Amino acid sequence: MATSSAAIGPAGKSASRRQPFGDEVAYAVTWFFATLILGLTLWVVFELWTHSSESISKFGFHFLTTKLWNPVTDEFGALPFIYGTVLTSVLALLISVPVGVGAAIYLSELAPTKLSNALTFLVELLAAVPSVIYGLMAIFTLVPLMRDYIGPAVQAVAGKLPFFAGHVYGVGYLTAALILAIMIFPYIISVSREALMSVPRDQREAALALGATKWESTWQVVVPYARLGILGSVFLALARAIGETMAVTLVIGNDPAIHASLFAPGYTIAAVIANEFTEATGKVYLSSLIELGLVLFALTMILNAAAQLLIVLTTGKGTARG
Repeated sequence: MATSSAAIGPAGKSASRRQPFGDEVAYAVTWFFATLILGLTLWVVFELWTHSSESISKFGFHFLTTKLWNPVTDEFGALPFIYGTVLTSVLALLISVPVGVGAAIYLSELAPTKLSNALTFLVELLAAVPSVIYGLMAIFTLVPLMRDYIGPAVQAVAGKLPFFAGHVYGVGYLTAALILAIMIFPYIISVSREALMSVPRDQREAALALGATKWESTWQVVVPYARLGILGSVFLALARAIGETMAVTLVIGNDPAIHASLFAPGYTIAAVIANEFTEATGKVYLSSLIELGLVLFALTMILNAAAQLLIVLTTGKGTARG
């Protein structure tokens, strides 16, 4: 017994010595990766701020509130592009969230397994389609439909409202929002479906055992249980919509002005950077475009922070009720 204890003792000591070293290595590696992400973020902000210093010093805060964008006179303001970016993204969410979440509920809870798997595969394929393909599709299909059918039909019913007034060109805010909604459908459907499918089966069976119907079980038990995952899919789609460039550039009309009508042409931050960066000759012009990139970065961070706050508040309320 003494020999056995002696043999085990040193081995146990060496194992206990190796364990902290392994933990330290794992801690150091993961800390490095986490710090690297923070460092990359700060580096991006620093580069954008440095290269937009001339625009910042010349226009200051008024850059965010000025409507004029005139490269000839070196007068630049970001307000039309901020307006177009936020408007198209919010409209895209209003269109895509009900349809996307509804499709996810059907695929996860109501559809037969084989059909659900086949449709999910097609949805994931849609997420891999390049944005320029969506833009070309919109030019040849969505723009004529909006100009010849959808726009006149909406104006016949609600043409007196300022949101639907004016001439219908086919390109504009609403067209850009529709193509964005089509592009972010796959993200909402895929992530929401996974969140719904991760709900324990016991939750469904308990609701059914209490006399709930299949739909009541889904809507009153499964969906609330998966709400955080669904919210995550919505904000993932919002981030995708805000940063979209090519598809929006092709169908929004590229007009640096603010219009109340959803049928009017407009502009977004990503679109103006893509269109004008290569032809920006003056230092102030180039600096203003880079500052637009900084504004887009800040807008994305603000919306993501708001999303995290909403998730925290929602979780807190759920915990309080529990």
